[in-house]
Amino acid sequence: MFVQLRKVTVAEGYAEQVIKQFAGKGIIEEQEGFIDLTVMEKKVRKGEEEVVVMIRWETEEYWKQWEKSDVHIANHKANLGKPKPDYILNTEVGKYEVKAVKQPAN
Repeated sequence: MFVQLRKVTVAEGYAEQVIKQFAGKGIIEEQEGFIDLTVMEKKVRKGEEEVVVMIRWETEEYWKQWEKSDVHIANHKANLGKPKPDYILNTEVGKYEVKAVKQPAN
């Protein structure tokens, strides 16, 4: 299994906008090898907020297929030249190969 994690740090009060962007219906759900997409919000009392998006793929090859797909590239080209919103302070992306998974004992 292959996992991509995207950590987005935003100004206070803006996490919900990022959550809606990733949680809404999209084209990724129709892609071969796509397992799921999880959106998580870091629990903070005040100050900068953090949203983590975890996308799981059956293999790294399926992820690469998605990254190179016409629909994915077209989506990014549509946003090319648009300034990122001021409330997005930082974005980090990591890619991981899953080495072990534990399941509940039955």
